[in-house]
Amino acid sequence: MKNKKWHAHYPSEIPASIPYLEKPLHAFLEESAVKYRDEKALHFMGKEMTYGELFNQSKKMANYLQSLGLEKGDKVAIMLPNCPQSVITYYGTLLAGGIVVQTNPLYTERELEFQLLDSESKFIICLDILLPRVKNVRDRTNVEHTIVTGIKDYLPFPKNLIYPFIQKREYNMVVKVEQTNNTHVWNRIMINASNEYLEVEVNPKEDLALLQYTGGTTGNPKGVMLTHYNLVANVQMCEAWLYKTKESRQSVLAVLPFFHVYGMTTVMNFSVLQGSKMILMPKFNPNDVLKTISKQKPTLFPGAPTIYIGLLNHPDLNKYDLSSIEACISGSAPLPTEVQEQFERVTGGRLVEGYGLTESAPVTHANFVWEKRVNGSIGVPWPDTDAKIFIMDSDMEEAEIGEVGEIAVKGPQIMKGYWNNPEETEQVLKDGWLFTGDLGYVDEDGYFYVVDRRKDMIIAGGYNIYPREVEEVLYEHEAIQEAVVAGIPDPYRGETVKAYIVLKEGKFVNEEELNTYCRKHLAAYKVPRIYEFKNELPKTAVGKILRRTLVEEEKEKTTSI
Repeated sequence: MKNKKWHAHYPSEIPASIPYLEKPLHAFLEESAVKYRDEKALHFMGKEMTYGELFNQSKKMANYLQSLGLEKGDKVAIMLPNCPQSVITYYGTLLAGGIVVQTNPLYTERELEFQLLDSESKFIICLDILLPRVKNVRDRTNVEHTIVTGIKDYLPFPKNLIYPFIQKREYNMVVKVEQTNNTHVWNRIMINASNEYLEVEVNPKEDLALLQYTGGTTGNPKGVMLTHYNLVANVQMCEAWLYKTKESRQSVLAVLPFFHVYGMTTVMNFSVLQGSKMILMPKFNPNDVLKTISKQKPTLFPGAPTIYIGLLNHPDLNKYDLSSIEACISGSAPLPTEVQEQFERVTGGRLVEGYGLTESAPVTHANFVWEKRVNGSIGVPWPDTDAKIFIMDSDMEEAEIGEVGEIAVKGPQIMKGYWNNPEETEQVLKDGWLFTGDLGYVDEDGYFYVVDRRKDMIIAGGYNIYPREVEEVLYEHEAIQEAVVAGIPDPYRGETVKAYIVLKEGKFVNEEELNTYCRKHLAAYKVPRIYEFKNELPKTAVGKILRRTLVEEEKEKTTSI
């Protein structure tokens, strides 16, 4: 790891190597509860909680889980949006010796049943409005106990009284939860449980803290096994990269969902390590986010390109003060240069692109926040992280500088493997290298570039076309808010390029005009042959556009004709 070419660009404040703490992840909360006991840990819709209170309630959850029979290594599924309960349950599970299984609240019954079965979860914590879904699948899984909470449980007065009416209007349901032998009410736990719990010995390098399921764009999702050490190492790297942040003096906008590994590491775990205040938002709504930034003045705002795009295209953007934002790292999808530059002009802060995967806890690369950055690049590897470009389908033969191949990474944040899936593990972990499935190249200075997912590369008439390159051009058009490009079957070219477009409010452009525009900026074989205008594009919870969903829709259209 010594003398990697990218280390020459590191500012003196960022070390090339870090002495990683061999301690359980929850030790960060234990320490912050002492150092920052009376500092604000959480802000949720007007109500705040200190680090002392957060630790106390996490200990109560640990006590209660152990009283229900949780033993070291048992899995606890957390099916919650960003709210105080999601943080309390996460650390409470770890304190009790359990393994967290982050579960998307948007899962259908089929998806939920698969994850609960595959992970062998014995406990699930969910919102009251999700209880019917949980009950419908619970008997077909290993789940023994369900803990139920509601958004209103942590709302300030009088919002807590009004919320049930809002819930009934939005979801057309009000769920009454009764305490039974296997269904447990959150508020009763917090009133009656003790904060004394049995401390569990943890081997940080071997013991799992988290089973994080991948998106599953092909086949069933896979459970990524992340140890305490994986997660501790990545959050320490994050702290080194953001070296200008001051402990207990930052506030972090928590829009990224904690049930996604990106939000969990860069927002929740990072904030707890530094004693920062998390401003929790249960879902992304541009209007609510702008109001919150203007009022709460967050200094850090990790996000995804679609989040920044949504804010920049809000009709009342100029009415809000976003000047508190100092730094943002964008992940989960390519960051268009135009979006980056416009967001920086609006906020006065820095927005840089990073890169990572669920399998790497998740961050491996980023541009420097306050020093040299290269637009269009994912930046350079983080401390103690190695990266190479290997020639595709070769026997680990390294590519030349500038040559496109598969990105592989190595470091202390790399997963232990896939849960109960040794075959898939062997395919992606080779000699300590994690093969990402992403295509990219490295320049002579050690800056890395992603050209696309290997599975997303379009081969049209024998030419390789990388969707990201076409999308960058489309994003530069003044009328386009969002764009994604995919390859669809073509009887002559094998595949052809199709662009899916969402226009900015009040803007218009037609297919002929876009074709003329693209031909000015792209080689003829890269120009989209088909354009489809849509009101919105399918996205993951973290805002990543689901290209595969659009491709599947195209296949269904073809099959039905």
